[in-house]
Amino acid sequence: MESSFVVSHARVLILSIFIFYALTIVYRQRRNPLSAVPGPFLCKWTDIVVRYHSVIGNRPRYVQLLHHKYGPIVRVGPNEVDVAKIAAAREIHRIGGGYLKSTRYRLLKTEDTESIFSTIDPKFHGRHRRLLSSPLSDANLLSLESLIEARVRFTIQRMRKEMADRGVVDVEKWFFFMSTDIIGELTFGESFQMADQVAQKNQYIKDLELAGLLAGIRASFPAVITLATFLPLPFIREVNDSRTRTEGYATESIGRYKRLLAANPNNVKPTLFTKLYNAGKEGLPDSEIRGDADDFILAGSDTTSITLTYLTWAVCKAPAIRQALVAELAGLPDQFGDKDLRELPYMNQVVDETLRLYPAVPCDLARIVPPQGATLGGHWVPGGSTVTTQLWSLHRDPNVFIQPERFDPSRWASPTKGMKDAFMPFGAGSRNCIGMHLARIELRLATAHFFRQFPNSEVSNREGMSDEDMKEVLYFLLSPKGKRCLMEVR
Repeated sequence: MESSFVVSHARVLILSIFIFYALTIVYRQRRNPLSAVPGPFLCKWTDIVVRYHSVIGNRPRYVQLLHHKYGPIVRVGPNEVDVAKIAAAREIHRIGGGYLKSTRYRLLKTEDTESIFSTIDPKFHGRHRRLLSSPLSDANLLSLESLIEARVRFTIQRMRKEMADRGVVDVEKWFFFMSTDIIGELTFGESFQMADQVAQKNQYIKDLELAGLLAGIRASFPAVITLATFLPLPFIREVNDSRTRTEGYATESIGRYKRLLAANPNNVKPTLFTKLYNAGKEGLPDSEIRGDADDFILAGSDTTSITLTYLTWAVCKAPAIRQALVAELAGLPDQFGDKDLRELPYMNQVVDETLRLYPAVPCDLARIVPPQGATLGGHWVPGGSTVTTQLWSLHRDPNVFIQPERFDPSRWASPTKGMKDAFMPFGAGSRNCIGMHLARIELRLATAHFFRQFPNSEVSNREGMSDEDMKEVLYFLLSPKGKRCLMEVR
């Protein structure tokens, strides 16, 4: 009797505690300033849904659907809002706006590594940016044009040989090799020799391709990454091992260059990282150099090759666009350079349209609202909340871009102010992409040489190649689902 009485009262107590906490959560939720921001009911309580879509490479599409349903400001978690209103996005990313990077960026790196991209410390970022901005300036990169062009020309030769041997060319593979070799030589003084030595993707390239997947898992479910060390989770462990190897590639490259520098300091060509290597007040410890080097390898390889892959595919899918581009390129002198390419209106419209429709970084860029809070798109967002913006939505705003899903370079012949404001392929503000000038040079040179050499190129249907291969997988970086893009180049 006494036992049942105790059990009964214990159940009542447990139920009371549960009801109390449930009511507390509901109360706090109703008093949360974000409760007025529209969004799915579940997102008021958890962000597990967007985390799931991040891991499967679909978050930008999912959030875009939320914007279609709820409007340009949508709640995607208890303390997180995604912003697709262009004026508000510009405010978030403007210089001096006070929106610092979210701690989520620190999860993209291992614990002992920080970089110009992942750091949330403005002082760390400012110090590294000062050392890297001059080497990556438009003016300085002009002196490296011949090196870049030589790599582009060599890649075109390798494509021609694969066409002769195989009957098709995997442009995704060759652009990846090309951009990897270019960033290796510019950063470490020595090419990775991907295009020279291999015809198939090796472990190095496969590790770089896994980087976007890893970023999504690491940022969305960091505990899983940690548990993989102790539990039998082979896939996650392989992702971890891949990340370790990419950091090892950076360490090896830094060590190789420093040995050359020590052996003969007067006979080592300068690199984009020379100021970081130098001893003295400006010199940085190897751990900081490694963090930046790792980012340069990943960003310098993936982003440019992604853009070039989708550019050639989209152009060759539209014969009228290809013919217009080829006709403009035919007017170039035999020994043309990047200076000539900057003056070609249609080719640059093709590049910009590719950057709009297929942004290499389509995902959420997370920032923390300043302590005083902010009104974004008519909604009050308290200080300390997370706000995200994604190019996948900003570049597809139907109020700004007519038929936003259509690849139409001519829309950039006379862009509106709204188009210019929405267009942020390299980010905006003080945290914009430091390598954007290098990317532009590579995009122009590779586009011009490819379509000058192969003016009648077509997308192939050999080896089972189809549009399904080119469906965009949206992790931190965009990539084609089939990890290939087969073309018949002529």
